[in-house]
Amino acid sequence: MIKIRSFLPVALVVGMATLSAACTDEGENGSGGNGGAGATGGTGGTGGTGGMGGTGGMGGAGGMGGAGGMGGVGGMGGAGGAMAAPDLDSNLMWYGQNREALDKMIDEVGVNSASYDPAQKPVAIFDWDNTVIKNDVGDLVFFWLVKNDKIMQPPNKDWRTTSRFLTNDARNALNQACGALVDAGMPLPTSTNAECADEILAVYTTGKTVDAKAAFEAWNYRTMEPAYAWAAEVQAGYTPAEMKAFANTAIEEGLAAAEGTKQTIGTTSVNAYVRIYEQINDLIDVMQKNGLDVWVISASPQPNVEAFAERVNVGADHVIAIRNLLDGAGKLTYDFEGCGSVVDGSGNGANPVGNTMITYIEGKRCWMNKVIYGVTGADAEKPNADMKKRPVFGAGDSDTDISFLHDATVLKLAVNRNKNELMCNAYANYMNKWLVNPMFILPNPQKAAPYPCATTGCKDASGASVSCVNEVGEGIPDQMDTVF
Repeated sequence: MIKIRSFLPVALVVGMATLSAACTDEGENGSGGNGGAGATGGTGGTGGTGGMGGTGGMGGAGGMGGAGGMGGVGGMGGAGGAMAAPDLDSNLMWYGQNREALDKMIDEVGVNSASYDPAQKPVAIFDWDNTVIKNDVGDLVFFWLVKNDKIMQPPNKDWRTTSRFLTNDARNALNQACGALVDAGMPLPTSTNAECADEILAVYTTGKTVDAKAAFEAWNYRTMEPAYAWAAEVQAGYTPAEMKAFANTAIEEGLAAAEGTKQTIGTTSVNAYVRIYEQINDLIDVMQKNGLDVWVISASPQPNVEAFAERVNVGADHVIAIRNLLDGAGKLTYDFEGCGSVVDGSGNGANPVGNTMITYIEGKRCWMNKVIYGVTGADAEKPNADMKKRPVFGAGDSDTDISFLHDATVLKLAVNRNKNELMCNAYANYMNKWLVNPMFILPNPQKAAPYPCATTGCKDASGASVSCVNEVGEGIPDQMDTVF
């Protein structure tokens, strides 16, 4: 069946009424008329019974699959023509015309398109945390590890081995709080020792020690977020399967917790709940049923995201996240697999090698190009010149997603969490390819001041505040927050 839509050009639309979608079927008459060609395909079906041979009219296909009367006796119950792939659930609330725009895009690139090629499926890429789910699986699992005594004392009780970006202040604070508790390679008793738990949580959640000294230094702000990386590094000592099992337990607890639930670990209050966004779950499902190749790319650890992505029918082979190297026993190490010009990691001590790029901003582009499109070397860090080797769709909520969203060719969805670089681009709406949607659960209020896109809204590799640019490097003027 061919779906015929009436729709305005894909663009960010604020406060407009929902457009309607029309489906039509036409067929030749059998002896009983059009075999159920009534407008809805239901009433007209009685005529199909009289036709008993709804051979005429494409097998008596009464509207949507021969629902004519008593099951479309004429023409074998509507065997004429293939069923159209589904649209998004109209009962799930989207902002403005976003649902209609997404349906239109899916029709244009999916199995309903005359140019669809199943041998080269169009790719759709979703960030995970706060895009597919409410809250962050990296956080959730990190907190669970601390709460359940799963973080190991590092080699030689030296925390510098866990991250090449850890400052001496953080190293000393962690060594002092945790160093005397157990031997190297043993689980730390963070469920009962508040001082050690609080120091670990402070470094991760604030980027500072308990006494407010910087915990990380000297990283590239476009390829690395050292706290995100540390969440993967402290999983060292376990196999991926063990970590995936821990993650599943943490996720189940987070899904069972009431919305807004906090937990206290040591003396630190942190989040305790997660939710899957129903709208995004539906979007992924509809895209897959329409023949799109759906991937997840995340700056959380690989085992954590694999465990959660299975709940929305995205397999481990379609998850790209922070990937630790394994040791000879198949256990996670403190080192990361490299991408592009960055080699595999080899130690975080005095002479570290690699460990400078994770799936973060430019790193997400690199890993997308490497894993999905097979690009190797430094070319993986650049936008692919072959437009067929770019995603048709991307969805994200944060500045960490901007590079792979820039590369999406048809439509880009920004979930509004008031992140400067993302929202500057989304509201500037280059080529009318951006959609903005508030968070589906507990959306942020309107940001009162304009986004400072033209001056300080973005950061360069050194962390300096700079002006923002769009997909083709053009400057972006300041933008008001209008979708909230």
